[in-house]
Amino acid sequence: MALSFCGKQICLNKKFLPPKRCQHGYIVLLPEIGEDVSDKKSIIAQKNGLPEFNNVTIENCRAAIAKQTLDFEAGVKEIEDKISKRPCEDIFSEVFQPLEELGSSLDATWGLSKTLYLGNSTLMPTSSYMSIHERAKRARVSKFNNRAIYNAVQSKLQDGKIRSSEEKRILQKFAIEGKLNGLELDSKGKVLLAEYLSKLAKERTSFKQKIEVATKQFSHIIRDKTVVREFPEGLLKALSPHPNDYLNAPWKITLNPHIYMPVMEYCPDREIRWNIWQALVSRGSIQRDRELITSIHLEEIRASRQDIAKLLGYSSYAEMSMETKMAGSVSKVQTTLATLLESAKPAQEEELKSLHKFATSRGFSFEKLELWDIPYWRRKQQKSEFNYNDNTLKEYFPLSNVLKGLFNLCEKLFNITIKQRNPYVRTEEKIRNQAALIFNFEPPIENQQSLLKFKEVQSLFNKFGYAMQHLLTQTNYSEVAGLSNIEWDAVEISGHIFGHWLYNKTVIDSISCHYQSGDKLPEDQFQALLNVREHMAGSNLCRELYLSSLDLELHSSKDFWLDIVKRLWPNYRDFTLHKIDAHPCSFTQIFTEEWGAAYYSHIWAQMIAADVYSAFHEVQGDEQQTTDVGKRFRDTFLALGGSEHPNQVFREFRGRDPSPKALLRSLGLRKSSNKK
Repeated sequence: MALSFCGKQICLNKKFLPPKRCQHGYIVLLPEIGEDVSDKKSIIAQKNGLPEFNNVTIENCRAAIAKQTLDFEAGVKEIEDKISKRPCEDIFSEVFQPLEELGSSLDATWGLSKTLYLGNSTLMPTSSYMSIHERAKRARVSKFNNRAIYNAVQSKLQDGKIRSSEEKRILQKFAIEGKLNGLELDSKGKVLLAEYLSKLAKERTSFKQKIEVATKQFSHIIRDKTVVREFPEGLLKALSPHPNDYLNAPWKITLNPHIYMPVMEYCPDREIRWNIWQALVSRGSIQRDRELITSIHLEEIRASRQDIAKLLGYSSYAEMSMETKMAGSVSKVQTTLATLLESAKPAQEEELKSLHKFATSRGFSFEKLELWDIPYWRRKQQKSEFNYNDNTLKEYFPLSNVLKGLFNLCEKLFNITIKQRNPYVRTEEKIRNQAALIFNFEPPIENQQSLLKFKEVQSLFNKFGYAMQHLLTQTNYSEVAGLSNIEWDAVEISGHIFGHWLYNKTVIDSISCHYQSGDKLPEDQFQALLNVREHMAGSNLCRELYLSSLDLELHSSKDFWLDIVKRLWPNYRDFTLHKIDAHPCSFTQIFTEEWGAAYYSHIWAQMIAADVYSAFHEVQGDEQQTTDVGKRFRDTFLALGGSEHPNQVFREFRGRDPSPKALLRSLGLRKSSNKK
């Protein structure tokens, strides 16, 4: 199979890099481009197999969305009229196939608008994109909100004459979406649901706006050069109001993520670290600006979600969330988190003792480490004990060589060919799916190649895993193709699996090449990567387990949020819970984004991915068996997309149910637990 991949051209296109200065930037996977469409008026003019982003404007995005959303809604109404007049004989030819055709151009324009927005907010301002996004989302949900389509789906599910698991999954998807959209409610219930949803949207907006203001409100100015003596060049440029004069004061610290964590890692002044830490964790609390308090909104969001869940027939919002999760139940998630904690908690205790001993030997004079001390001393310990240095490592990862090694790995594992087509020539063969990966890597300087930090290499592998899942899908309907219809806690699995390959020496040798000498990454540097992966792994995992449990409890219990925090914190964290720490009041991932009662999904996907990768690890050194496992992975996780439940996909690949053992082993926590 020949796979056309033109992402390299996009990666190096400086014009579409975002104007803001940031160290790592962000990555966008664009699976929404979809299949080629016959509409000659499509705004997605193509060259080399990808959209010509340079020729797309806000105006034609708006115009296209305006027409396409109206066409889509009219098409849904037409389907409704047809199946309302007579019984639906074949729901797939009469409903789902027309919906596929209706949605292709809408999804393409929507995805392209999203790419412009995330790639360059000057070309696509937030207000412009959000109007497009909300309009497209409202149109698309009309197919799930249609009573006639819902009745036809339920009728088909009841007659039992379903030809394949793919068809069953599509029917189940529409059934669940219809239920969650209130199609089973009476007229009074629908009015109540609308009221709850309206209130929820209002409270989430208020929460988001206040946290955005609180985040922008804080800044700390550094004028002392000794404080920034270890700061990387990129960080100094990001802090300086005059990037061309970044070696001279002042330097402005903010709470933006790409500023906050690097400063915490490199700042030697404990008082400054405390100042920015307390500013971060007290956002939205009574400790700060009273006009920006979010605790009331937090409780209203919880209450509204609980009301919605009860109205739709669920005991809690967390249980309702499980309708679209691989885990399937809150109790199963809690059991898994508890199992992981058994190894993570004692490891955290030993790690903090070791880190405190290290810090004390280098002048730290306090009785215990606090949360604002950890990033700084963790980095110091990694550098001292493992000789880990980001800037040294990046010299071994030129972008071109990393891509070449990544492509070779995929070609061997999945029996595909990846090549750059320039120019792109249309043939009779139709490209089934297209994907654009957009990265904000440092551009080449003069004659020097673009060099990637190891975190950027990880990001590239991670997002390429998503791309493979999209490009190698073998389903017949886009409703269940690629990443569509995959349960939330399973979406990140393929990305994490690709990340595991970076700790395989053969793969590292294939992607590393010193930009001057051509040498592969030395053995001691590879060992440093392995050591850093395990360093403070117990503490990191405990933090994620705590946030996952906090999220589930906030969406299961009626207790006040602070009481929940006080109850859970000591079970997971070996730090004092300070009075000023009101982190739930700025927990935007679960209150303003889409991770409410789903934050655990990150850990769950990592656990499944580690177990999947362990199948490759078990046969390492045997090329034929590795190829066989690669084929099995392609035929299951990459080919099936959302056409089968991920539990079944996992069983087809692994021959059993998942286990957390592989994740603990990959983090070095199983041996830590046993040793203790």
